[in-house]
Amino acid sequence: MDDERKDVGSLWNRVVSQVKMLLPTEMERNRTERYFPLMHSPRLENDEFVIAVNEQIQVEMFTDLYAQLIREALHADGIEVKSVRFVVEKKPEEETAPAPVQRIKPAVAKTASYSQNEHPLITSTMPMHENYTFHNFVVGPSNSFAHAAATAVAKNPGETSYNPLFIYGGTGLGKTHLMEAIGHFVVSKMPKKSVCYITSETFLNEYINAIQNKTIAAFRERYRKVDLLLLDDVQFIADKFNVQEEFFNTFNSLMGLRKQVVMTSDVAPKDLKGCEERLIGRFQQGMVVEIESPSYETRLAILKFKMAARQHIIPDEILKFIAENIRSHVRAIEGALNRVLTFVDLNQNLPLTLEITQHLLKDSIAEEKVIKDLTVDEIMRTVSIFYGVKIEDILSPCRTQTLVTPRQVAMFLSCKLTTKSLPEIGRSFDKSHATVHHGAQTIQKRLDVESDLKKSVEEIVSRLGRKFSDLS
Repeated sequence: MDDERKDVGSLWNRVVSQVKMLLPTEMERNRTERYFPLMHSPRLENDEFVIAVNEQIQVEMFTDLYAQLIREALHADGIEVKSVRFVVEKKPEEETAPAPVQRIKPAVAKTASYSQNEHPLITSTMPMHENYTFHNFVVGPSNSFAHAAATAVAKNPGETSYNPLFIYGGTGLGKTHLMEAIGHFVVSKMPKKSVCYITSETFLNEYINAIQNKTIAAFRERYRKVDLLLLDDVQFIADKFNVQEEFFNTFNSLMGLRKQVVMTSDVAPKDLKGCEERLIGRFQQGMVVEIESPSYETRLAILKFKMAARQHIIPDEILKFIAENIRSHVRAIEGALNRVLTFVDLNQNLPLTLEITQHLLKDSIAEEKVIKDLTVDEIMRTVSIFYGVKIEDILSPCRTQTLVTPRQVAMFLSCKLTTKSLPEIGRSFDKSHATVHHGAQTIQKRLDVESDLKKSVEEIVSRLGRKFSDLS
């Protein structure tokens, strides 16, 4: 049996490598680094290749994304199967784990301020946006995993391994939309569950007021009895240690009762400066997902979706122009489309041309570079994710080729996409300005002759919300 498991394990490793080779883009290949670790216990059963996952949502998503590719990879390895099937199973080590301690839920009402006929929704001072639903969320490569995780949480709050769910990414990419979509879904499908949506700033202010008014017990009771806590912009409590202590206890209370917690932030938990290590550890114990800048295809899909919702017909060349030039975030894309649609509504006898669109959006296009004022840290982080290396390795003196190229690409992009001087960039990399200059020059020369490197740099630049032509 051990030999058989080793054989299947070796086969699976070869399959994973082959699938990566079959994927057409670098972004899709990098995505496997997040998705394939969620698969386990691969095995051959008669004429099927069976792969286990933890959640039903993963069965649906991975079947669409990878079933056919895995079958082709098996074929390339000399193994013919009728189909590839994903199933929901616990990992073997989890099956022998002790049963969880049974917890008794409190018998008190979940939300004392509501009558029995009212929905137990607590919105604090932050009501949820009515349009922030799953139906109105456009899914693309940059947000598909976050969407899948959010959907799984919405369907089974507190019952999945995605607890807490921590969604992070830049401004305007859809973090709050996904969070509120979870809230809307639970409100509509599970009317007996109490939902609380709040920003961390409001949580802080209410905590301060509770201390001043000596109502801290009521404050704690309010937040520790909800079934679903949605906390937006958690980075706001960084450096505020008293409220971190309060939230830490609230978090532990909810998790102990198997309640669902969802949080958003502009950075990953490990990058939350000023947050206690034990709180960061709690944030990381569930599922951490990133929403990246939308690709060109996703931006175009968003425009078409929004246009259809407004019942307008805009020429494809106009939509493609907007998608190409407004790249920073979803809100900027929507704003550009709204400006164009407003023009159409007010000038129904005047045909919309590309020249008119360019004029309408000239300020927005000019602002794109200001909005996307990149930092060396942001470039370094994006490069490290793309190449699958750690930032500390990029900063290290190690000169293996697997690190030299990412390091020099990061230096090159820092020179091209920021206003920092060579000495300033050098300090960020712990290198001399001469080393930065040499690294940037090396990549510039390689781009002219290495098509694979050019494709990689184009993908990284796209993730940063810029165009390859910005490097000229």
